Amino acid sequence: MDIQAEKQIKNYQVAVIASLLFALLGFSYNVWRMEITEENTNTRTACFELLLVLSELEQLVYAAHYDKNTVEGSPRKGWVKVGLTVDLSVLTTTKLKHSALQLKDVWSAHWESINNDEQSVKAIVISIERVRTEIKMLLQDLK
Repeated sequence: MDIQAEKQIKNYQVAVIASLLFALLGFSYNVWRMEITEENTNTRTACFELLLVLSELEQLVYAAHYDKNTVEGSPRKGWVKVGLTVDLSVLTTTKLKHSALQLKDVWSAHWESINNDEQSVKAIVISIERVRTEIKMLLQDLK
């Protein structure tokens, strides 16, 4: 084999290796990007569900306190919504999970008196607003 042919074979080998490296690099980046996108999608979906549950909880508190409606303002329904809030918060950030747990603590301390105590209603609504604020900040930070 002459030198020219050997040189050409080496060039082809280098080109093949470089092509494989670029393909592997591109594939790796694509997989990483898809994982980040999936994580953001899951977080975003959990956040929107949390916002819905929080609005339902707030409506429940107002129905119990201002309307004296024991059906729409049932504390059992409130416990379910608070529990769902804590469960969904696991799909988000540690800070948001902590806020959801604080909401659960506030609900636990005040649920029995929401029918007749304005301070209990305010404490629960403030805690709901804290969680909402955390959700909004998280949604703005997603890329």
